[in-house]
Amino acid sequence: MKRAADKNRYNPSSSPSKQRGILSPPFAKGRLGGILRSCSLSNSKGVSILFLVMALLLMITIGYVFSYLIPTKQTSVSLTIHSTQAFFIAQSGAEFAVRYAVSQNWLTPASLNGLDGLQRNLGRGRFTLDYDRNTNTLTSIGVITNASERRVKVSNFTSSLTNPKGIILDPRSPSPCWTLARRRARFYIRNAREDNVTITRFSATWTQTGTTRTISDIYMGGTQKFSGSYSNGGAPVSFNRGGNSQTINSDAALQVLVYWSGAMTTCTNIVITFYPAAGNGYTFYLDPGAVGLGSC
Repeated sequence: MKRAADKNRYNPSSSPSKQRGILSPPFAKGRLGGILRSCSLSNSKGVSILFLVMALLLMITIGYVFSYLIPTKQTSVSLTIHSTQAFFIAQSGAEFAVRYAVSQNWLTPASLNGLDGLQRNLGRGRFTLDYDRNTNTLTSIGVITNASERRVKVSNFTSSLTNPKGIILDPRSPSPCWTLARRRARFYIRNAREDNVTITRFSATWTQTGTTRTISDIYMGGTQKFSGSYSNGGAPVSFNRGGNSQTINSDAALQVLVYWSGAMTTCTNIVITFYPAAGNGYTFYLDPGAVGLGSC
């Protein structure tokens, strides 16, 4: 009996759990805590490495963006510099055209065609000139090779030759035109000087067909300044109405009306010059293209 009882007594080494490799509860509890502590430590290190990788990727991205933006900014600044240089070259071309035309005595629209295609190298670039007789406009094209191109246009170019810093055809007003079928021409002049200018005489030339006509009246700013009979190409004649003179204030524009004695079949190449009491006159080419004035 004793042997039977001893045989049935619990023996850890022979328990089913031991035999199947299952840990006893006390041992399993301690082992599980160690495993959890180990996993927690491993997870902490993993998160740190993950944040480190993300930070490195962010720094690499920022570095790439800056490496892209810096050359782009340098290119933008370079383009701006080239554009400015091309503009000043074009402006120099316009000033050159004035001096060159005067030195060659090219003072009429027909002779100014000699400026077409004229080219000069200047610094890192060059300018090319183009004169349009129909619009009496000079275009100066400034170029920085393979970089930039700018254009400067000078309207009423003949006025720049004959009236430097004087009275010019007003670029802000309507172009010269007929207000009465080929009998009354209207145009606007502006005083581009810093001081007032007083004019006292005029002369004029034109080309016409049909019955010969003369200038019969001139009005300035709504006031009559001349009345009589002035023939084509005659000597300068003094104003004889409205105080016998006309003062134009600095930067002021003035409407001019010129009447002929009758309507003309055609009338082209109209050139009128106004003179101060002393000094050179101010010449206006109303029809530089020699195609006749349009109607207002």
